[in-house]
Amino acid sequence: MILFFRLILESFRFAWTALKMNLLRTILSLLGVTVGIFSIIGVLTLVYSLEKSLRESFEFLGANVMYVQKWPWAFNDDDYPWWKYMQRPQASYDEFKFIESNMREGIGISIFADKGGITVKAGSNSISGINLSGITYGHSEVYDMPIGEGRYFTFQEIESGRNVALIGSKVANALFPNVPAAGHSIKIRGLRFNVVGVLKAQGDNFIGMPSGDENCYIPYKAFRKMYATRRMWGVESVVAVKGRDDDTNLRRLEGELTGLMRSKRGLRPREESDFALNRSEMVSDQLTLLFDQLSFIGFLIGLFAMLVGGFGIANIMFVSVKERTNIIGIQKSLGAKSFFVLWQFLFESIFLSVIGGLAGLLLVYLTTFIPLGSFQIVMSLKNIILGVTIAAIVGTVSGIVPAIMAARMDPVLAIRS
Repeated sequence: MILFFRLILESFRFAWTALKMNLLRTILSLLGVTVGIFSIIGVLTLVYSLEKSLRESFEFLGANVMYVQKWPWAFNDDDYPWWKYMQRPQASYDEFKFIESNMREGIGISIFADKGGITVKAGSNSISGINLSGITYGHSEVYDMPIGEGRYFTFQEIESGRNVALIGSKVANALFPNVPAAGHSIKIRGLRFNVVGVLKAQGDNFIGMPSGDENCYIPYKAFRKMYATRRMWGVESVVAVKGRDDDTNLRRLEGELTGLMRSKRGLRPREESDFALNRSEMVSDQLTLLFDQLSFIGFLIGLFAMLVGGFGIANIMFVSVKERTNIIGIQKSLGAKSFFVLWQFLFESIFLSVIGGLAGLLLVYLTTFIPLGSFQIVMSLKNIILGVTIAAIVGTVSGIVPAIMAARMDPVLAIRS
């Protein structure tokens, strides 16, 4: 074991000396690998960052949440005419209460309706473009709603449809810039609502979807006083049911919701369902498929650039073996083993390739400091390890043939050259 480490140390010394003596050649060799690693890891990092930003933007859908609503998120059945979707009734409050009373697989349930582009006023201050949501008491069990100031709705406030509101941080800062918002009142469509709480700031998302910072929540029954939520038309109501973090449970929950909705609507066994069950994982699965394909394409493109770098290193190593033939002969005549000579050149090739790879990774890392608004480039540890591994493999493949040639040299013939 000690001999092995001594050989590695000696090989490292020879490789480092050779690289310093031919600095210009070393830099030129590094460029090919640097560009290759930068291309591969740069594309993978960009795809990873884009996927991460998109997933965070879709977090408002919730995890393990099943949606009972009129419209499906994906129109997979080409034989199903569009006018049948139009004729479907919307989810109703009675159906929500029926599911809430009879479901066994869900751990949280809420019915909500959204109306965008709302103007909210407080005294002389106002803010436009706010998303108004009517929710029920179980909404906080389905979605994460961290309270930064004040409190959440009480059960009595929700059931009686009182004029109370829970607002996002941007709404609070715009309407009450210098004082706490909780305890004050706001006006929505001429109606006065008492602010009971303010949500913690969540920040902007990548795709520009309204975040919780720009939301205003009121009881669902108070929302229905302001907007029509009829079964066929009006503002659509959606029943959201949260399941456990288990695929088996989610499948059972889907079957249970299908049975309860068909029973409540009095559908016969042969009649098709007039509602849609959408899962938040549908978006996640589509994103995974899309970005797997993008990563593969990006990896192939970067691999061609890496191939050019590999040929460059192989060419340099052949030249290096030719230049040091006399030294190889002297080493072998003094008792150096073929393994030592092979490892010396192979290590030099790997060392050269890894340095180029680290330079490429450094360039990718520097791109993470480029300001791109809500989109942030994130370099993952997985991609760093992948970059170093690819560089080491390319260095091994590029240097193995020159190293074997050097190791097999006859010492007498090598010294004569």
